[in-house]
This record gives sequence, C-alpha cells and structure tokens, in this order.
Amino acid sequence: MIQMHRHPIKIFPSSRRTLVRPFIPSNKSQVEHILFRAFSTSKKERKYILDSIYERIEVPLKTIQYIFLKHYENIQHRIPTNLEMTDENKRFIGAFFTQQYALESTALFNPSIVTHPVQDREGVLRFIISLRAIGEGHISSITFMEGEIDSDFNITVAENSPVIYEPERTEHNYEKELFIRKAHELGILTNLNRSMFDRMSDEFSYDELTREINRTFKENTTASTEELEVSMNNIRSLALSNFSLNFTTDNISERAIYPASPSQSNGLEDARFVQFTRDDQSVIYYATFTAYNGKTIMPEMLETEDFKEFKISTLNGPAVKNKGMALFPRKINGYYMMLGRQDNESLYIMKSDNLYFWYEYQSLMKPTYEWELIQIGNCGSPIEIEEGWLVITHGVGPVRTYSLGAVLLNKEDPLKVIGRLKEPLLTPTKEESAGYVPNVIYTCGAMVVNRTLVLPYAIGDVMTTFATISVDELLLEMKK
Repeated sequence: MIQMHRHPIKIFPSSRRTLVRPFIPSNKSQVEHILFRAFSTSKKERKYILDSIYERIEVPLKTIQYIFLKHYENIQHRIPTNLEMTDENKRFIGAFFTQQYALESTALFNPSIVTHPVQDREGVLRFIISLRAIGEGHISSITFMEGEIDSDFNITVAENSPVIYEPERTEHNYEKELFIRKAHELGILTNLNRSMFDRMSDEFSYDELTREINRTFKENTTASTEELEVSMNNIRSLALSNFSLNFTTDNISERAIYPASPSQSNGLEDARFVQFTRDDQSVIYYATFTAYNGKTIMPEMLETEDFKEFKISTLNGPAVKNKGMALFPRKINGYYMMLGRQDNESLYIMKSDNLYFWYEYQSLMKPTYEWELIQIGNCGSPIEIEEGWLVITHGVGPVRTYSLGAVLLNKEDPLKVIGRLKEPLLTPTKEESAGYVPNVIYTCGAMVVNRTLVLPYAIGDVMTTFATISVDELLLEMKK
C-alpha cells in the first residue's frame, strides 16, 4: 500500500479576483450614445463619479487611473479632435469603456507545477502552479500562483492578488512556408487566397498580410464578396492565433492568460507546463493547452523563460488532433516527443524534429483496468527519474469517475512500458465525489523533488490541494 501525505492546503475559486478589461460595445452607434451622455455630465458630477469608483474598486489608485487612460485610447478616434481633453476627462470617459471580469468565480482546477525560474532561498524550492480558471460565460483562462517547499516537505502557497492585469499583445512575424503548410492542413488554403502569398516575402508581418488581404479584395473580379470574406477571415484568424503577450507586473498572481485570439474565444483549457532543457542545456518552459472557440478545439503551445513574456503558437500536423498533449522535458534521440490521446481512449506517443509540427504517433497503452475502462490519458509531462520516465495518468471508469494512476516508461525508448499501477494512485472518496463536476480527481502536472513526488490535484473541479508520495514506494508498487 502506497503511503500518501495529504497536505492541508486548499485552493478555492474566488469571485473577488478580477481581470480589468476593455469594454467596447459591438454596436458602433452605442459607443456614440455613451460618449454623448458622458459629455453631457457636468464637471462636478464627473469628479463625484470617478471618486466613487476609486473608492469602491479594489485596484490601486494609480493603476486604475492608468487603465482608464489606456482604455480611453481605444475610442479616442471617435472623439472630435477640436475638443480639449484633460487627463481627468479622459479617465472619466475611459471608465465607461472598462469592465471587470471575475475569471475564476465559477471554478479553479487542473493544476500544473514547475520549479520557479528564480531560486533565491537556501533550503527552499520555489515553484509556480498554473490553474484552469472558469468565470462568467463558462470561459476558461490560465492563472498562476507561487509557492515553496522546504527541506521537510512543508508546502506553502502565496496569497493571490485580488487584481489581474491584461498583458500587452504583439503579433508574430510568420514564416511563409510554415504558414502555408498550416493553412493547407486546416483546409483554409483556397484558390481565393493562395495567390496572395506569391507576392509576400519569406517572412511577413501581420501588417503585410493585412495589406495583401485588402489588395486581394480590391483586385477581385470573380468571387462573390461573401466567399472572399470567408476565405480571408480564415487566413486572418490563423495569423491572429500566433502572438506574444508581455506582462509588466512583478506579481505572478496578477498575470493570467485570457482568450486573446479567434481560436481561443471560448477558452484555454488544461495547460500542461514543463521545464524543458534545450540541446545547449539552457532552460525554457513550454505548455501545451487546448484552445476552444465554441465549435472546434485547436491544440496550441505557450512558451516562456520568465513567466512574464509568453509566445503562443498553434500546433500543427495530423498527430495533434485531440486534447491532452504533454511534452517530454527534453529531446530523446534527437527528437521532440509528446504524449497524446489521438483516439479519445488510449495513450499514444508522438515524435517530431519540429516543435510545432507533429505527424508521427504510435500506440503506447490502452484501457485495461476497471477504473480506466472508458479512457486513459496523461496528467502532465513525463518526469525524468533514474529508473525511467514517470507518467501520472488519468483513467475514466464507472459513473464517469476520474482517477489518477502512474506508469513508468523506458528512458531511452519511451514506447516500452516497464511499470504500471493496477490500482489507482488516487480516486475520489465518498466525501470527494461531489463538486462542480462530480467524481473527478485530476491534475495537469507533478514534479519529483529528492525522490518525492509532489502532486497538486483538483477535486470535483472545485478545490485544488497537494499530496506528496515516496517515489521508491510508488515504483515498488508498480513492480508488484
């Protein structure tokens, strides 16, 4: 029997934590109406309204004033240039085009854990956990928390900031050959848009793409406007799904990855972070996640070195056609490798010489035991230990119950399974069976520290907690 230490930490969703975002009505005439009413407000009333907001909203004064000015800039082009606007007037206008979004008011779950890029305390390991947050409209985001593990394996998690800030967004430059290949795979490369790439450089910007799209519209003489709009919007959406985000705040709990592209409009699901060691031994963090637009899923990838600047890219190729991808933490025999579940039931292994394009995959494991008869999948990236690759798995069994398991893969040939738990490592108890989603225990990533498995996991998609488990006991149980 595996001994497990369950820690007292309980991380719950909070409606108090809000993301301050721009608010721009889709109806253009409504913007004009709001501006007219705002300008009709007396100077005295404007000051009273702003002071009331500053007192009520739990955001530092200088910060909310800066945000109001920034959001004013979003509609500044609607205001006549002959009007003199003081900063106070701009902030007043900006307040009407600002909204707060409680991005984790409904659920906070499916944690992933990695070591912090800054380790500055003797005898303490700092870590970062990411969580899937669900708020208004059932939209999923990725939030972050910091914590520490001391030499006695006491785990503490830092208090979260009540305020979350939006990052600055920049578009990528695109490699034409790779962009065309991805458009072809998605089935959006057509006779209506293919020719415009002939006029573009081998590496192009979003502005250049926009110019060519506009030029194609002007020169079109055959296709209907509707056909052309669909064709060009598909290309534009693909471009907008590859971008970078930069946070200026130093508090990691004030950062969140909120849907920021057409492919992500309904949420970002289940990020699996991994600390990846490159060939030159430098370190970068990757996270595979699922983007969802309400109709289709799109596997995508985050990459960062400091958790302040994130590059977001689409994953491409026939092998990345489902949820739950998890990257190995280094190349194996010269290839990137990744776990996946291509058939919705079983575990597969993929390999590629290009991080963003995946074509080859082979079956690794199929559902075998009663607690995983419906499906199995990974619960995060493989963890390298002396004996091989330790993989935390999930299995779905009777009453759609999600339990956690574990397998051990050969270090040089991960297609070889050399150990596997017959019984679940963790399964919901009677007290843990209720929740936002009943009968679910789940995680998106663990780590091993000094032969101890540090396992954050969510219960019922409502609460996240931690367990620590001896790796030696785990391996002994696998051998049985």
